[in-house]
Amino acid sequence: MPYRTHDGLVEGVVITFTNITEKKRAAEALDAAKQVADQANVAKSRFLAAASHDLRQPLQTIRLLQGLLVEKSNGLETQTLLKRLDATVGVMSGMLNTLLDINQLEAGVIHADIESFALADLFEHLNADFGYHMRAQGLDWRVVSSACIVRSDPRLLEQILRNLLSNAAKFTTSGKVLLGCRRRAGTMRIEVWDTGLGIPEEDRLAIFEEFHQINNPARERSRGLGLGLAIVQRLSNLLGHPIDLKSRPGHGSMFSICVPMELPIYASSSYPGGNSAVEHAKGSASILIVEDDPTIRELLEMLLRVGGHRPIGAADGVAAIASTDSPDIIVADFNLPNGPNGVEVVAKIRDKFQRAIPAIVLTGDISTQTLRAIAALGCTHLDKPVESAELLRAVARLLAQPAAIATQDIAPGTSGGQSSVTIFVVDDDAGIREMVREILEAHGWLVETFASCEAFLAALRPGGEGCLVIDAVLPGMDGFELLARLKADKMTLPAIMITGHGDVSMAVRAMQAGASDFIEKPFGHEELLASITHALEQAPGSARSEDRRMAAASHLNGLTARQRQILALVLAGHPSKNIAADLGISQRTVENHRAAIMQRTGSRSIPALIRLAVAAS
Repeated sequence: MPYRTHDGLVEGVVITFTNITEKKRAAEALDAAKQVADQANVAKSRFLAAASHDLRQPLQTIRLLQGLLVEKSNGLETQTLLKRLDATVGVMSGMLNTLLDINQLEAGVIHADIESFALADLFEHLNADFGYHMRAQGLDWRVVSSACIVRSDPRLLEQILRNLLSNAAKFTTSGKVLLGCRRRAGTMRIEVWDTGLGIPEEDRLAIFEEFHQINNPARERSRGLGLGLAIVQRLSNLLGHPIDLKSRPGHGSMFSICVPMELPIYASSSYPGGNSAVEHAKGSASILIVEDDPTIRELLEMLLRVGGHRPIGAADGVAAIASTDSPDIIVADFNLPNGPNGVEVVAKIRDKFQRAIPAIVLTGDISTQTLRAIAALGCTHLDKPVESAELLRAVARLLAQPAAIATQDIAPGTSGGQSSVTIFVVDDDAGIREMVREILEAHGWLVETFASCEAFLAALRPGGEGCLVIDAVLPGMDGFELLARLKADKMTLPAIMITGHGDVSMAVRAMQAGASDFIEKPFGHEELLASITHALEQAPGSARSEDRRMAAASHLNGLTARQRQILALVLAGHPSKNIAADLGISQRTVENHRAAIMQRTGSRSIPALIRLAVAAS
């Protein structure tokens, strides 16, 4: 700064030095600590996934043995011991299930299916399940039902209420537990009251964090893992149903969730969680069991025979695919030796018999990739150890559904003959190339396959209608480089990118490079066909392409500035914890914004949100 005299002349300068060394050191230390925390989080997820899988295998054997012994035992003393065994295994499997629920929510494979249903049916279902346990603890258990109709996902709402009621039972040693509801300005507020320990003011936000428990320094396993309320919070965000808490230490707590009401005329006749359809679906079904553990396979066969079905055992995927008879249902373990995993086996058997055979996938693996693979193929997912009754109910539900319709061999835009559209498949795996060729040719498309991008470019000729199906990771030129090359050469060929190592940032990168869709291996033939049809409709010049772009833009216009900021970080592949740290807000606030973004844009999954954002750009 210049130093001036009274007459304005400059006689000198004033120089100020500020030492920022400590600030830079603090920033560097913060970055280092963040990297360590991120690495620890990844290591934790890997450990939990591995531990969950390894523990579920022996628990599965115990659970099935217990179920069969209950069926065959008549003695009162033996029945009592078996009930104690069931309770113990139930506690162990319950802990693993909560880890699975958290991982499924983080993986984004749980989606809300909103419908109208009677709240009274849900309350009756919960009353039947919790009544015995509440009274066995000496608690005064009351349910105050309602005749109103609500709009929500009935199964996710039930899971929220189950977690709240389980917490109330755990932390209420004497007194009452009440489940009821109140009307509030077009919504129904469902409330769970208890006369338990209560929650201090300073803990009311922390209790929704993972692994946080009050008054449990010894980590008593009977009180769970401290994940129940974390799951409640995430599910409420997913559904857009606000959660509220009122509590007085020493007097009890009240948790509430607000659910939109609906007019009775739009409601379904009964609660989907009921078993009326299941009870009428009993019968002798042909069920293919794919399980490499001979003990578990034998027990599953015995259990299904007891249920009146005809089980067919296979030790691995190769044996299952070689089966000559089309089963009514497939029950497959996910992790199989000697070739394809359970999801891939289901896909190949469906393709072999050209029928959408209902399938149940059993697994103890809670990794994101596994959960997404099961969800992508539309399989019923049961985590190990599965209860005998739960498996039989799942089989009965699938049998109660309308019969699967055989896949039609007619491609879009054709009349059953050959289409003028050519699908170019670029993948270095010969098995995948041939599998995709068989699927597409069976549906009337012309198919050309290539082992590399270089071979595809050498054979490509301008003009003609087609679609490119390309692997993201290839030797030599990869899928991203090929899309960039086509874009530079002004060749407007719609493209679908496939990969076995996908994440959000890779999907965004693929669509920004020009891909119309991004699907992860293993994918089902229905998913592939739908993706190709979608890509051809979006091709430049398509009458629907501009309409789709304008519709996508209108969905995003309703977002606030903060929501747009969070959306950009989500599309960059950042998890909620990192977004919260970067923006200086709480993780709960980030998840609330993410739920609002999904709701306002009408997106039911992260891939759908990515497609919307890219389409609008």
